[in-house]
Amino acid sequence: MTDTTTQPAAQATAAASGAAATEKFRTLRRADTGAADSKRVNTLASEVLAAVHDVIRRHQVTYAEYEALKAWLIQVGADGEWPLFLDVWVEHVVEEVANEERQGSKGTIEGPYYVPDSPVFPVEATLPMREDEPGTPLLFQGRVTGVDGTPLADAKVEMWHADADGLYSQFAPGLPQWNLRGTVATDGQGDFRIHTREPAPYQIPTDGSCGRLIAAAGWHAWRPAHLHLKVSAPGHQLVTTQLYFRGGSHVEDDIASAVKPELVLSPAPAASGVGNEVTYDFVLDQA
Repeated sequence: MTDTTTQPAAQATAAASGAAATEKFRTLRRADTGAADSKRVNTLASEVLAAVHDVIRRHQVTYAEYEALKAWLIQVGADGEWPLFLDVWVEHVVEEVANEERQGSKGTIEGPYYVPDSPVFPVEATLPMREDEPGTPLLFQGRVTGVDGTPLADAKVEMWHADADGLYSQFAPGLPQWNLRGTVATDGQGDFRIHTREPAPYQIPTDGSCGRLIAAAGWHAWRPAHLHLKVSAPGHQLVTTQLYFRGGSHVEDDIASAVKPELVLSPAPAASGVGNEVTYDFVLDQA
């Protein structure tokens, strides 16, 4: 399935990307998860506030600094950048804690640009893309098994990633709706083959509140090139991960702190003579 829309993609702005990410989050997930455990809320909220109070006391935070922080926090919400802020600087620790007992494949953050219900394809497929999609062709292939080595037939390998300009469909203008997004079902041996294009490193949006924090702190805003994946099978735990490219820019200093050694790929020239290929197997824990 190929989308032949070829209109150029304009540069995404922080405001537009933030608004889209916030709306997607509101649509997919409700903040109200039911009756909260008041003791748990008390513990977590009290300790977070105590940590903030400790920083204020240790660093003798001034009223001017407090007012600047207050104005910045308000603007993060106005820019729609809370999903970006939390996914870049907080989610990686939540993910580590949530999956510390996992025996199978390593996961990492989902990030703010996931969209569910991407087009579904059989065992070997090419992700939807423009006829002139830029970037090096990449064959990403592998097998999905359980921790005991049993191949998992009809597992779902869901992939999405940025294009060669670092832009995501549905979050940047001018891109086809499902550009470089799709779900592939494994065969009876748990095998899959996905044809796509290698993504590029990119900066998170810097014209909004997150960008102002980065500039003020003297940080960089770059994420290394990566493939996003969700892999699932009946009776097994879903794994959400990102895979990076060995030797790529910012693999060692990802702004989102999401890179793990197990998640770094080493593509080689494809046997077909066109582009590169890499094999990566997924191991799923039982539910």
